[in-house]
Amino acid sequence: MFLEVKHISKQIGMDEVLKDITISMEKGKVYGFQGKNGCGKSMLMRVICGLVIPTHGSVTIDGEQLGKELSFPRSLGMMIEKPGFLGTYTGLQNLEMLAAIRSKMKKKEIEDVLARVGLEDVMHKKYRKYSLGMKQKLGIAAAIMEKPDILILDEPVNALDEKSEEQLWNIVREEKERGALVIVSCHAAEVLESVADEIYRMDCGQMKEHIVC
Repeated sequence: MFLEVKHISKQIGMDEVLKDITISMEKGKVYGFQGKNGCGKSMLMRVICGLVIPTHGSVTIDGEQLGKELSFPRSLGMMIEKPGFLGTYTGLQNLEMLAAIRSKMKKKEIEDVLARVGLEDVMHKKYRKYSLGMKQKLGIAAAIMEKPDILILDEPVNALDEKSEEQLWNIVREEKERGALVIVSCHAAEVLESVADEIYRMDCGQMKEHIVC
């Protein structure tokens, strides 16, 4: 698995929110993106997922270009925007619904994923009664449950307590060991340095620094 971002720019109205971004990424590594709100990292992730069409440039995955040979990456797990689940469904039911659409996962496999993110005791609770941290965990569970080749997590630590945050980073390490290409954004550079193989620091839609950890 090889993902290449070439000269990506994105203009919205008069604002250029991404400016000539070029990056190469491969499976079995964690790539961290760090920067303030509005720096462009979330927009870049949306472009990589195929959710946003760039104004200029291209994204290719194993030689196939998004928007031409591919509409979306073939094997993708992502949590980019606020997770959207049905409030009247339990956490388990929400993931079962996704699995019914996208895969053939068994109930026990879904329960194991929920336990992996720390929701084993509340999987039968209605989503509308979840705390913000529980909702964030369910979004992470949805992203990882099908063992995707590409895993993208945008600000996944939001609303997580210290224990849950460490649990998340363990999951990121495990996904890397499984062979996934993992892309994760976070405000805190020191946190990314503990899990990422490479870190890209962004500001005003531009890459300002590339660090190999």
